[in-house]
Amino acid sequence: MSLFIGIDSGTQSVKAVVLDLDTRVVIAEARAPHALISGLPVGHMEQQPEAWVAALDQVILEVVAKVDASRVRGIGVSGQQHGFVPLDAGGRVIRPAKLWCDTSTTAECALITKKLGGPKAAVRKTGNLILPGFTAPKILWLKRHEPANYKRLRHVLLPHDYLNFHLTGNYFMECGDASGTALMDVRKRAWSRDAIAAIDRNLGDWLPPLSESHEAAGTLRPELAARYGLSTDVVVSAGGGDNMMGAIGTGNVSPGVISASFGTSGTIYAFANQPVVDPQGEIAAFCSSTGGWLPLLCTMNVTTVTEQVRTLFGVDHAGLEAAVTSAPVGANGLVLLPYFAGERTPNVPDGTGALLGLNQGSLNRGAMARAAMEGVTLGMNYGLRRLAELGVKAKEIRVTGGGAKSAAWRQIMADVFGVPVVGMKEDEGAALGGALQAAWCVARRSGQPKARLTDFTAGIVALNEATRCLPNKANVARYRELQALQDELSGALRGVFARHRALQLG
Repeated sequence: MSLFIGIDSGTQSVKAVVLDLDTRVVIAEARAPHALISGLPVGHMEQQPEAWVAALDQVILEVVAKVDASRVRGIGVSGQQHGFVPLDAGGRVIRPAKLWCDTSTTAECALITKKLGGPKAAVRKTGNLILPGFTAPKILWLKRHEPANYKRLRHVLLPHDYLNFHLTGNYFMECGDASGTALMDVRKRAWSRDAIAAIDRNLGDWLPPLSESHEAAGTLRPELAARYGLSTDVVVSAGGGDNMMGAIGTGNVSPGVISASFGTSGTIYAFANQPVVDPQGEIAAFCSSTGGWLPLLCTMNVTTVTEQVRTLFGVDHAGLEAAVTSAPVGANGLVLLPYFAGERTPNVPDGTGALLGLNQGSLNRGAMARAAMEGVTLGMNYGLRRLAELGVKAKEIRVTGGGAKSAAWRQIMADVFGVPVVGMKEDEGAALGGALQAAWCVARRSGQPKARLTDFTAGIVALNEATRCLPNKANVARYRELQALQDELSGALRGVFARHRALQLG
């Protein structure tokens, strides 16, 4: 007789689902939007944490109104990774949060990397390169650019941690999301003294102790429980980053499963029982939010690209689908380098979008729409090939996110990746992952200390076989050629991107 609420707080909205553990189905859903702060300089991407809280409260109230509130036993929160939420001694937000897609910290990345002894030393000491998307350079950015705000800093939280703080009043951080800060030694699942010292020796005092993922962040604050109409005994689980919780929601909790998320950003990841560290630093050596590790590639430009193209032509999603299918494989020779917000894999923070092959036959809606889908998928395949080199090879990929809803795009994925792709019956993977982790956490606290997460994912996480797409051999060969061309174009333009960025900054 137990219900569990799963939350996914992303860049564009907060979503909630309610999982009925007895019937093993999602019985209620809600969504509330929130916005980026507009008018910021190029490369700066920020949001008000208070907007996440308002949206969180709204979706919880909505789903609780649809179910028997007395049956709710736990809440699990998934949040966008890497964002920096700076709090003062009283837990008040000092300034807006810098987000995962903020690329304004390239100088800080270089400074931290230098203090660590160079890129190879950074990978040796943390398991990862110091990249603009991560949290560590954002903290140094605050120290260098806003010293008055930095002087007030006493607590560092990530977006999902801040929502846990709102729900429980506790400062809490688990290994999965924390591994995306670049402040951890992911091999040891502990804070890295060297990375912390490269920013500020006091920083260690402002980070919560690291907790394991089966532990609880706490229980609902009494005033919130009363507002939601829930018991004060409702447990808030550790939660995790959106990719970690998406892994749970797609059943990616044991070796052999590979998941891909086609949302605002693009990620491909797999569970591992041991750390998977890329000596080149292109694959993130993250911890999972299940007690293991989650080698992951991330690209910053996926549905943001296709949505901008859709808006450019003034069509709905069905119109975009029709445009894509009207053009042949290879988009009449049009190749898109989709670095609309810079790029993380490969690491091109100064990158911009670039089109190769514009001519009278390709300057049209169909070719441009198809080039957008092909371009971002080829960008993700760059990292998938690197995962394979590290021993994580795909035989099938489970796909989620807005892009996975498109039949045309799923076929492009299968042809680019060269393996079958299949969607999930419950597409809100991160929110479902939050609910499943909450159920696991409550079981561990309630007399089942050896409960396994697979006990909960089995029978709940299910594939939608109607969405399965198999690769077309001829298309696979064509996309291999286009992959090589996109890779060469990306490498050739790196210096051009840097000069262009300098011109923009004056």
